[in-house]
Amino acid sequence: MSVFSHKDFNDHEQVIYCHDASVGLHAIIAIHNTALGPAAGGCRMYPYETYDDALTDVLRLSEGMSYKNAIAGLPLGGGKCVIIADPNTPNKKQLLRAFSKHVQHLNGRYWTAIDVGVGPEDADVLAENCDFIFARASQYPTGFNPSLFTAFGGFTGIRAAAMHLWNSTDLSHKKVAIQGLGATGRELSRLLHEAGAQLVVADVNQEAVDFVVKAYGAMAISPKEIHAAKVDIFAPCAMGAIINDATINEIKAKAICGLANNQLATAAHGKQLMELGITYVPDYVINAGGMMGAGSRIFSKPTMEDSKERVSGLYDIILNLLQKAKNEKRPTSEVADEIAKDRMNQAKTNTNK
Repeated sequence: MSVFSHKDFNDHEQVIYCHDASVGLHAIIAIHNTALGPAAGGCRMYPYETYDDALTDVLRLSEGMSYKNAIAGLPLGGGKCVIIADPNTPNKKQLLRAFSKHVQHLNGRYWTAIDVGVGPEDADVLAENCDFIFARASQYPTGFNPSLFTAFGGFTGIRAAAMHLWNSTDLSHKKVAIQGLGATGRELSRLLHEAGAQLVVADVNQEAVDFVVKAYGAMAISPKEIHAAKVDIFAPCAMGAIINDATINEIKAKAICGLANNQLATAAHGKQLMELGITYVPDYVINAGGMMGAGSRIFSKPTMEDSKERVSGLYDIILNLLQKAKNEKRPTSEVADEIAKDRMNQAKTNTNK
């Protein structure tokens, strides 16, 4: 299949296939839009079944990064990369080092960082041969994972959704279902627990489930049933497309506020959620905390306090978005896309003057 005829190709500026036979590297970099600044987005390592699956993922994720960075008010464009490999492979470091040379050749047009299968320590490995890596372990206090900025942004977004729906940020009587208990899902669980929320959780990793159940008094449920849990808020924090034809009519939550990318299987599902009376905070808006906290190192030298304060700004961004969508009787996903596109188009217009 030609990249240009792929269903998820949407005015991407560059799609680069990366290969190094000496280590078995197969990877793809997608740069969607650089109107607002250099493209930025994480490096995902995942054992995709086919190359087309990997292409689909990187095209969708890179476009989402353009919208995310635009609506978050960052001077950054959108890009993403995927390495087609099991992140537990013994030659992971060799793959990362080989891949980072491809990023270096772009000379700052694209910056990459942590994502699924690539952690802060891995980002330091990428940085051995590349100047354009952020969210590295060495950039933060020992033991701090920059993905915690994403979790804090998710918590901030849930508070904004609660204010919009119930005119209060008090979560002490709210029940939240969290799907996915990786680094961000687990931290979100902690923050919600400390805020008094009751938790229903699911993950394919039983050890992660057991930890959250014991630490935060959560109730465990099957990953196949978590979307249909009788809760106030559903927080998808695993893989994408959880809101689809098979699940959408089973959702009982009043709000969907989660950290997973590409939660809507299709754009039409955003309109369906509105028609069902379910408040949806677009994924690339609520999970922008990671970029707001860690991505700012691309263009500044923030302290930890500066980074956290920037992420706190998501509260007003989300509250204003939800109110605008309500006033205009339009899907939040549609309104968010429009705001992001307008900002990118304006930046492009200003550049061309």
